[in-house]
Amino acid sequence: MEVPSEPPATGTGETLSKNALKRELKNKQREEERKRKEEEKAKKAAEMQSAKDNKSSAAAADDDDMDPTQYLENRLKYLAAQKAEGNNPYPHKFFVTMSIAQYIKEYESLSNGQHLEDVPVSLTGRIMHKRASGAKLVFYDLHGGGFKVQVMADASKSDLNEAEFSKFHSNVKRGDIVGITGFPGKSKKGELSIFPKTFVVLSHCLHMMPRQKSAAAADNATLKKNPWVPGCTRNPETYILKDQILFHVLGTFFERVKLGSEETRYRLRHLDLMLNPEVREIFKTRSKIIAYVRRFLDDLDFLEVETPMMNMIAGGAAARPFVTHHNELNMRLFMRIAPELYLKELVVGGLDRVYEIGKQFRNEGIDLTHNPEFTTCEFYMAYKDYNDLMDLTEQMLSGMVKELTNGSYKIKYHADGVDKDPIEIDFTPPFRCVVYIFWPLMIAGLSIPKDLSSEETNQYLKDACLKYEIKCPPPETTVRLLDKLVGHFLEETCVNPTFIINHPEIMSPLAKWHRSKPGLTERFELFVNKRELCNAYTELNDPVVQRQRFAEQLKDRQSGDDEAMALDETFCTALEYGLPPTAGWGMGIDRLAMLLTDSQNIKIEPSTKAVFKSHPSKIIIYSSAQIIANPKVVNLGQQYGVTNPKNNSSVVDHRTAATTIIADTMQIVSRTWEESCQRWEDFQLRTETSEQSSVRFSNKTRTKPKVLQKYAVGEGTGTY
Repeated sequence: MEVPSEPPATGTGETLSKNALKRELKNKQREEERKRKEEEKAKKAAEMQSAKDNKSSAAAADDDDMDPTQYLENRLKYLAAQKAEGNNPYPHKFFVTMSIAQYIKEYESLSNGQHLEDVPVSLTGRIMHKRASGAKLVFYDLHGGGFKVQVMADASKSDLNEAEFSKFHSNVKRGDIVGITGFPGKSKKGELSIFPKTFVVLSHCLHMMPRQKSAAAADNATLKKNPWVPGCTRNPETYILKDQILFHVLGTFFERVKLGSEETRYRLRHLDLMLNPEVREIFKTRSKIIAYVRRFLDDLDFLEVETPMMNMIAGGAAARPFVTHHNELNMRLFMRIAPELYLKELVVGGLDRVYEIGKQFRNEGIDLTHNPEFTTCEFYMAYKDYNDLMDLTEQMLSGMVKELTNGSYKIKYHADGVDKDPIEIDFTPPFRCVVYIFWPLMIAGLSIPKDLSSEETNQYLKDACLKYEIKCPPPETTVRLLDKLVGHFLEETCVNPTFIINHPEIMSPLAKWHRSKPGLTERFELFVNKRELCNAYTELNDPVVQRQRFAEQLKDRQSGDDEAMALDETFCTALEYGLPPTAGWGMGIDRLAMLLTDSQNIKIEPSTKAVFKSHPSKIIIYSSAQIIANPKVVNLGQQYGVTNPKNNSSVVDHRTAATTIIADTMQIVSRTWEESCQRWEDFQLRTETSEQSSVRFSNKTRTKPKVLQKYAVGEGTGTY
């Protein structure tokens, strides 16, 4: 090895010794080693931080992939831990300075990257989306009132330290209702945001939210540019909350039922409103309809009143009532089918203009336009007749449509379903007007006898219905036959608003006789989209004739028509004190709301029975008791698809029938297997008096309590 002949010199000209040179080389090596170790340490720390961030992101992803039952258990454990630490997870109040809609309006003009750190703002809403960008920055979408704003939770701007910040936000989940106090600003990309200093969870969402993204609420700009307004079409098929699996109890077994989109949304209306902002507008539109009607009548000096919901006699309409019982009075009562008789008694008492908006209850069929519980508006106007009410109806409805649709008399409606093209309905006044009984005579060439109360007329109408294949369920009274016949020929033509006027006396027991056309009454019905929307007439105020009309209705009731009106002696006595010339009017609020919101279903919350009917399934019952086969139980079995596996017949024993009816009446919908079994056990303990049973669900078997085990019996693979 060759070495230098002379040691290197320093900057001052001094020559370093060999020892000094060795020390300098060692120092350099130590410095390089130190730098290398620091770089490795920094690299390792970065890797650990990255792994931590990935773990945090993975945990958030795991929440979405977690079993819903486990998710609920984890949330409950977290709340229990919070309470154990002395924290209140459900604060009593939060001070709010503005709504999200107001916040957007106030600060959307900020420039990109601009922050107003000296402007304190407090907002509340529901967290619908969450995304983390490391442990120190978390983004949320805060929804409220149909709008959303971004939340940029930055640890550097929070009142919490980094460890507390990370721990707190790891437990904020989608669906939580939160209160945020911070300052407004925009991100560098131009997203309007709120930067929280304090972040409080006001109410925890314990269940896993659906993962779909709401396109309607995700873009405020789109929401403002293309807002849905009444009279426009909707497409519920695009809504979130698709097919869901729910547990329900039916009779003596448990089964999972898959509900379609519409049934799921009705059943879980709270989620429907959270996830589909357009649904909120349906509720608002219905409220606007009622407000408009109320304002319209108030401006005409009407007085709004309330009449009894329960009556000793179900009067005022031809309908089957619901029956209830008053325990204190030990009296059978009927839920009202119409407020008409009470309102006319008020007119007798001197209240010349009265109206009521309220619920009616009719124990009849359920379909897309009929619901046993519905809302109507009825008003009575002294010294007017049905001609005046036709003018008022045109003014009210055309004015309402024009106001709610922002200036148009025309609306779009999916009359044949959302998969077909919508029709246009024109509310431009004046409305079309046709005579009730003249139309089928003209179209079908019928020659209906003049005496509508005769047997000859009844037989003629039966033959006509048979000829044109028009079904009329029994009893085949003249009123029912004529209603079906006219409906077949006339109502199908009434797409745009159409007045059908001058009904026969036998069909209108509370309407006054026509002043120039014997046998007819001064009555009209307004039909829109082939459905009745309004019913009105000049009121019958002759007490003698009114008693005669009630007597004629009694004949129909005795022949089996349980929708015929009963005699109301109190009302007849009130008429004897003098009812001034009066016109009465009624309208179905729900049907009008259907038209203006493009809804194909009148029901807000369909009954459990309706859900069962729309999703029939084969239920297998194994009975260890004697099977009783009477016609009513057989019909019940056919209705619910209950079968006996031995002979495939729809027969069940009395206990199955009883529990089926009870389950249907109580509208039990159980979310989990454990809850279903517990409900079943509670029910068994309350009701069983003889042979006990157990229930099989899929491949799982629930053991009966010890008190019942000695009674449990069964056959085959399933038990009852």
